[in-house]
Amino acid sequence: MAEAADHEGHRDRLRRRFLEQGADALADYELLELLLFAAIPRRDTKPVAKELLRRFGSLAGVMAAPPARLKEVALVKDSAVVILKANQAMAQRMFKREAEREPLLSSFDAVLDHLKASMAHEGAEMFRILFLDRKNRLVADEVKQRGTVDHAPVYPREVAKRALEVNATAVILVHNHPSGDPTPSRADIAMTKEVAVAASAVGVIVHDHIVIARDGHASFRALGLL
Repeated sequence: MAEAADHEGHRDRLRRRFLEQGADALADYELLELLLFAAIPRRDTKPVAKELLRRFGSLAGVMAAPPARLKEVALVKDSAVVILKANQAMAQRMFKREAEREPLLSSFDAVLDHLKASMAHEGAEMFRILFLDRKNRLVADEVKQRGTVDHAPVYPREVAKRALEVNATAVILVHNHPSGDPTPSRADIAMTKEVAVAASAVGVIVHDHIVIARDGHASFRALGLL
Protein backbone atom coordinates (compact mmCIF):
# COMPACT_ATOMS: atom_id res chain seq x y z
CA MET A 1 0.00 0.00 0.00
CA ALA A 2 2.87 2.34 0.83
CA GLU A 3 4.44 1.61 -2.57
CA ALA A 4 1.16 2.32 -4.38
CA ALA A 5 0.76 5.58 -2.44
CA ASP A 6 4.30 6.61 -3.37
CA HIS A 7 3.61 5.95 -7.06
CA GLU A 8 0.39 7.96 -6.87
CA GLY A 9 2.22 10.82 -5.17
CA HIS A 10 4.85 10.77 -7.93
CA ARG A 11 2.15 10.85 -10.59
CA ASP A 12 0.41 13.78 -8.94
CA ARG A 13 3.67 15.71 -8.68
CA LEU A 14 4.55 15.04 -12.32
CA ARG A 15 1.10 16.09 -13.53
CA ARG A 16 1.34 19.26 -11.46
CA ARG A 17 4.76 20.15 -12.89
CA PHE A 18 3.44 19.63 -16.38
CA LEU A 19 0.41 21.85 -15.78
CA GLU A 20 2.30 24.60 -13.97
CA GLN A 21 5.62 24.65 -15.85
CA GLY A 22 4.81 23.13 -19.22
CA ALA A 23 6.37 20.36 -21.27
CA ASP A 24 9.79 22.03 -21.42
CA ALA A 25 10.21 21.46 -17.69
CA LEU A 26 10.00 17.69 -18.13
CA ALA A 27 12.60 15.28 -19.43
CA ASP A 28 11.70 12.98 -22.32
CA TYR A 29 11.19 9.99 -20.03
CA GLU A 30 8.83 12.06 -17.86
CA LEU A 31 6.67 13.01 -20.83
CA LEU A 32 6.56 9.33 -21.75
CA GLU A 33 5.56 8.52 -18.18
CA LEU A 34 2.59 10.87 -18.46
CA LEU A 35 1.33 8.90 -21.45
CA LEU A 36 1.84 5.58 -19.69
CA PHE A 37 0.01 6.52 -16.47
CA ALA A 38 -3.41 5.64 -17.89
CA ALA A 39 -2.24 2.35 -19.41
CA ILE A 40 -0.16 1.09 -16.47
CA PRO A 41 -2.04 1.82 -13.23
CA ARG A 42 -0.52 1.38 -9.77
CA ARG A 43 2.98 0.58 -11.08
CA ASP A 44 6.18 2.59 -11.35
CA THR A 45 6.32 3.75 -14.97
CA LYS A 46 9.71 5.48 -14.77
CA PRO A 47 11.72 2.29 -15.49
CA VAL A 48 9.34 1.46 -18.35
CA ALA A 49 9.73 4.90 -19.93
CA LYS A 50 13.51 4.81 -19.59
CA GLU A 51 13.73 1.33 -21.08
CA LEU A 52 11.58 2.36 -24.06
CA LEU A 53 13.88 5.34 -24.72
CA ARG A 54 16.98 3.18 -24.32
CA ARG A 55 15.71 0.63 -26.84
CA PHE A 56 14.31 3.02 -29.43
CA GLY A 57 16.58 6.01 -28.98
CA SER A 58 14.13 8.91 -28.74
CA LEU A 59 10.47 9.84 -28.22
CA ALA A 60 9.99 9.69 -31.99
CA GLY A 61 11.60 6.25 -32.06
CA VAL A 62 9.25 5.00 -29.35
CA MET A 63 6.17 6.32 -31.15
CA ALA A 64 7.27 4.84 -34.46
CA ALA A 65 8.27 1.43 -33.11
CA PRO A 66 6.17 -1.57 -34.24
CA PRO A 67 3.63 -2.73 -31.64
CA ALA A 68 5.25 -6.15 -31.31
CA ARG A 69 8.59 -4.58 -30.41
CA LEU A 70 7.00 -2.18 -27.93
CA LYS A 71 5.44 -5.14 -26.15
CA GLU A 72 8.88 -6.69 -25.65
CA VAL A 73 9.31 -4.16 -22.83
CA ALA A 74 7.99 -5.32 -19.46
CA LEU A 75 4.53 -3.98 -18.51
CA VAL A 76 3.86 -2.64 -22.03
CA LYS A 77 0.60 -4.27 -23.11
CA ASP A 78 -2.03 -3.46 -25.75
CA SER A 79 -3.41 -0.53 -23.75
CA ALA A 80 -0.01 1.19 -23.67
CA VAL A 81 0.58 0.48 -27.37
CA VAL A 82 -2.78 2.06 -28.24
CA ILE A 83 -1.90 5.24 -26.34
CA LEU A 84 1.55 5.53 -27.93
CA LYS A 85 0.35 4.83 -31.48
CA ALA A 86 -2.65 7.15 -31.08
CA ASN A 87 -0.30 9.98 -30.12
CA GLN A 88 1.84 9.24 -33.16
CA ALA A 89 -1.26 9.27 -35.39
CA MET A 90 -2.43 12.60 -33.95
CA ALA A 91 0.97 14.19 -34.55
CA GLN A 92 0.99 12.97 -38.15
CA ARG A 93 -2.55 14.18 -38.74
CA MET A 94 -1.81 17.63 -37.30
CA PHE A 95 1.26 17.90 -39.52
CA LYS A 96 -0.77 16.99 -42.58
CA ARG A 97 -3.50 19.53 -41.81
CA GLU A 98 -0.92 22.29 -41.29
CA ALA A 99 0.97 21.36 -44.46
CA GLU A 100 -2.24 21.61 -46.47
CA ARG A 101 -2.60 25.25 -45.37
CA GLU A 102 0.96 26.58 -45.43
CA PRO A 103 3.84 26.22 -47.93
CA LEU A 104 5.72 23.06 -47.01
CA LEU A 105 9.15 24.45 -47.86
CA SER A 106 8.76 27.36 -45.43
CA SER A 107 8.88 25.01 -42.44
CA PHE A 108 11.27 22.37 -43.67
CA ASP A 109 12.60 21.50 -40.21
CA ALA A 110 9.08 20.48 -39.23
CA VAL A 111 8.85 18.37 -42.37
CA LEU A 112 12.08 16.60 -41.45
CA ASP A 113 10.87 16.00 -37.90
CA HIS A 114 7.66 14.51 -39.25
CA LEU A 115 9.50 12.24 -41.70
CA LYS A 116 12.01 11.08 -39.10
CA ALA A 117 9.26 10.28 -36.62
CA SER A 118 7.33 8.21 -39.13
CA MET A 119 10.13 6.53 -41.10
CA ALA A 120 13.50 6.46 -39.33
CA HIS A 121 12.76 3.30 -37.37
CA GLU A 122 11.04 1.27 -40.09
CA GLY A 123 12.57 -2.18 -40.52
CA ALA A 124 12.14 -2.24 -44.31
CA GLU A 125 12.65 0.36 -47.03
CA MET A 126 9.65 2.44 -47.95
CA PHE A 127 9.36 4.98 -50.73
CA ARG A 128 7.16 7.97 -50.08
CA ILE A 129 6.12 11.01 -52.09
CA LEU A 130 4.95 14.41 -50.89
CA PHE A 131 2.88 15.97 -53.69
CA LEU A 132 2.75 19.78 -53.71
CA ASP A 133 0.63 22.38 -55.51
CA ARG A 134 1.82 25.63 -57.13
CA LYS A 135 2.08 27.29 -53.72
CA ASN A 136 4.07 24.35 -52.35
CA ARG A 137 1.21 23.26 -50.11
CA LEU A 138 0.73 19.56 -49.49
CA VAL A 139 -1.73 17.94 -51.87
CA ALA A 140 -1.05 14.32 -50.92
CA ASP A 141 1.37 12.33 -48.76
CA GLU A 142 1.58 8.78 -50.03
CA VAL A 143 3.70 5.69 -49.43
CA LYS A 144 4.08 4.23 -52.91
CA GLN A 145 6.24 1.18 -52.27
CA ARG A 146 7.36 -1.01 -49.40
CA GLY A 147 10.26 -3.35 -49.89
CA THR A 148 12.97 -5.33 -48.13
CA VAL A 149 15.62 -4.12 -45.72
CA ASP A 150 17.61 -2.59 -48.56
CA HIS A 151 15.31 -2.13 -51.54
CA ALA A 152 11.94 -0.64 -52.45
CA PRO A 153 11.10 -0.69 -56.18
CA VAL A 154 10.24 2.66 -57.75
CA TYR A 155 8.67 3.23 -61.18
CA PRO A 156 9.35 6.77 -62.50
CA ARG A 157 6.38 6.83 -64.87
CA GLU A 158 4.04 5.89 -62.04
CA VAL A 159 5.34 8.82 -59.98
CA ALA A 160 4.70 11.22 -62.87
CA LYS A 161 1.27 9.72 -63.54
CA ARG A 162 0.21 10.06 -59.91
CA ALA A 163 1.39 13.68 -59.78
CA LEU A 164 -0.93 14.49 -62.67
CA GLU A 165 -3.82 12.63 -61.03
CA VAL A 166 -3.61 14.74 -57.86
CA ASN A 167 -2.89 17.99 -59.77
CA ALA A 168 0.56 18.36 -58.22
CA THR A 169 3.17 20.61 -59.80
CA ALA A 170 6.08 19.47 -57.63
CA VAL A 171 7.11 16.51 -55.51
CA ILE A 172 9.51 15.68 -52.71
CA LEU A 173 10.74 12.11 -52.81
CA VAL A 174 11.49 10.38 -49.53
CA HIS A 175 12.79 6.97 -48.59
CA ASN A 176 14.40 5.43 -45.55
CA HIS A 177 17.57 3.41 -44.97
CA PRO A 178 16.94 0.76 -42.27
CA SER A 179 20.71 0.33 -41.97
CA GLY A 180 20.84 3.65 -40.11
CA ASP A 181 23.19 5.33 -42.63
CA PRO A 182 21.44 8.03 -44.71
CA THR A 183 24.17 8.23 -47.38
CA PRO A 184 22.52 7.93 -50.85
CA SER A 185 23.53 4.83 -52.79
CA ARG A 186 24.37 4.73 -56.50
CA ALA A 187 20.99 3.12 -57.08
CA ASP A 188 19.28 5.96 -55.17
CA ILE A 189 21.04 8.56 -57.33
CA ALA A 190 20.23 6.77 -60.59
CA MET A 191 16.58 6.29 -59.64
CA THR A 192 16.21 9.96 -58.66
CA LYS A 193 17.52 11.10 -62.02
CA GLU A 194 15.04 8.82 -63.78
CA VAL A 195 12.13 10.15 -61.73
CA ALA A 196 13.22 13.75 -62.36
CA VAL A 197 13.29 13.14 -66.12
CA ALA A 198 9.85 11.45 -66.12
CA ALA A 199 8.35 14.19 -63.93
CA SER A 200 9.85 16.99 -66.00
CA ALA A 201 8.25 15.54 -69.12
CA VAL A 202 4.81 16.29 -67.65
CA GLY A 203 5.75 19.63 -66.09
CA VAL A 204 6.36 18.41 -62.53
CA ILE A 205 9.42 19.52 -60.53
CA VAL A 206 11.32 17.26 -58.15
CA HIS A 207 12.19 19.67 -55.33
CA ASP A 208 14.28 17.19 -53.37
CA HIS A 209 14.89 13.58 -52.48
CA ILE A 210 15.40 13.00 -48.77
CA VAL A 211 16.89 9.85 -47.26
CA ILE A 212 15.80 9.25 -43.67
CA ALA A 213 17.73 7.06 -41.23
CA ARG A 214 18.23 6.61 -37.51
CA ASP A 215 21.60 8.40 -37.74
CA GLY A 216 20.30 11.47 -39.57
CA HIS A 217 19.11 12.41 -43.04
CA ALA A 218 20.51 13.31 -46.45
CA SER A 219 19.09 15.86 -48.89
CA PHE A 220 19.88 15.38 -52.57
CA ARG A 221 19.35 19.11 -53.10
CA ALA A 222 21.83 20.03 -50.34
CA LEU A 223 24.35 17.47 -51.63
CA GLY A 224 24.17 18.85 -55.17
CA LEU A 225 22.74 15.60 -56.51
CA LEU A 226 19.57 17.17 -57.86
